[in-house]
Amino acid sequence: MNSAVVLVVHLFIRPGREVAFREFETEAARVMQRYGGRIDRVIRPTVPAGEDTLPHEIHIVSFPSLEQFEAYREDQYLAELAPLRQYAIARTEVTIGEEEEPYV
Repeated sequence: MNSAVVLVVHLFIRPGREVAFREFETEAARVMQRYGGRIDRVIRPTVPAGEDTLPHEIHIVSFPSLEQFEAYREDQYLAELAPLRQYAIARTEVTIGEEEEPYV
């Protein structure tokens, strides 16, 4: 049985390229949907810090299975978006895991 995967994605964008970043993310989210994926939450850090310290955004992303996530990553249209992604995003940090019940 394939279990759902959750990604915590820290996105560090290049200064002044917010419009290109938004364009890329909108298109990437459309591609995700083809594989059952979605951006569940977008968090914008608000504590002032140096440019390299905090990401521009943190995304909580889910896919029904690791296989569907891998299929998304291999999507041809997503590959065609690579130049836009590289233009807008300086660095990405991804943690992949499975959702668990919170501690009460």
